[in-house]
Amino acid sequence: MVELQLLVPEPLVELVSDALIDELGALSVSVEDADADTEAERPLFGEPGLPAPGRGWQRSGLKALFEQEAAATEAATVLLAQDWAQEVHLTGLVEVAEQDWVRLTQSQFPPVEVSPGFWIVPSWHEPPAGAATLIRLDPGQAFGTGTHPTTLMCLRWIATQSPRLSLTRRRVLDYGCGSGILAIGAGRLGAREIDAVDIDPAAVDATRANADANGVRLRCGAPELAQGEYGVVLANILAAPLKLLAPLLCGHVARGGQLVLAGILRRQADDVAAAYGPWLPLEVVDEVDGWVLMCGERDGPEAMA
Repeated sequence: MVELQLLVPEPLVELVSDALIDELGALSVSVEDADADTEAERPLFGEPGLPAPGRGWQRSGLKALFEQEAAATEAATVLLAQDWAQEVHLTGLVEVAEQDWVRLTQSQFPPVEVSPGFWIVPSWHEPPAGAATLIRLDPGQAFGTGTHPTTLMCLRWIATQSPRLSLTRRRVLDYGCGSGILAIGAGRLGAREIDAVDIDPAAVDATRANADANGVRLRCGAPELAQGEYGVVLANILAAPLKLLAPLLCGHVARGGQLVLAGILRRQADDVAAAYGPWLPLEVVDEVDGWVLMCGERDGPEAMA
């Protein structure tokens, strides 16, 4: 394998990438910030607490993978001969050693400790010593792995609620379930009646498979599956859809029940709280890397919903 390395200005990144894949035979193309770890580095959209300065990095490093050096050399020659590619520069042609990509990928997902004794363990790892409660998950096939701050905060909150989750007929709703990791976490920590819903059929399939692998019984389907009131409603999505869902999600919270929201940046917390204010008060109860966890409780005596 040979890696063709190019320095590309922001306006040409998509054009060069498409040309390499569609016309010049590259097996893959990756894009990196050419100014990373320098004074010229700038963030992109999605980094907590910071606005988006543009669509892409000012200068990007493109790495295109080819099977043979001759193919990489020909691709570079053809590409750099184009009139529009005058600002594209060749920075390297590097032989890439064969690797066990499966093992390399697996090494990037070690077991994650949620709270003392509660662990998320990828399917290829042995459980750590002292792991009393496990969620078994294959990150390569999941929508949520527990490593992102929003998922980790939700699972930590669930861990604190374990005694209440096991109450008879106390229902739990995971709205926007993804891999089902929150629903599975609730089940592993005592919840007995769990509904997990998502608009993506692939997420529904993943949740079913992961629940079966963990010995957790739940109902899973499209959002219409969620009916009635629940003692706990979990939603780890993003701030914008969470605001739109405020009346729906609050309508599913039983009196004395709890609403737990994640996918919210610290700077978005006040807006989300205002959206939910007409139904129940929210407060920030946890924060990791600029992301916050918001919780609220509906007034009234604790229900067995």
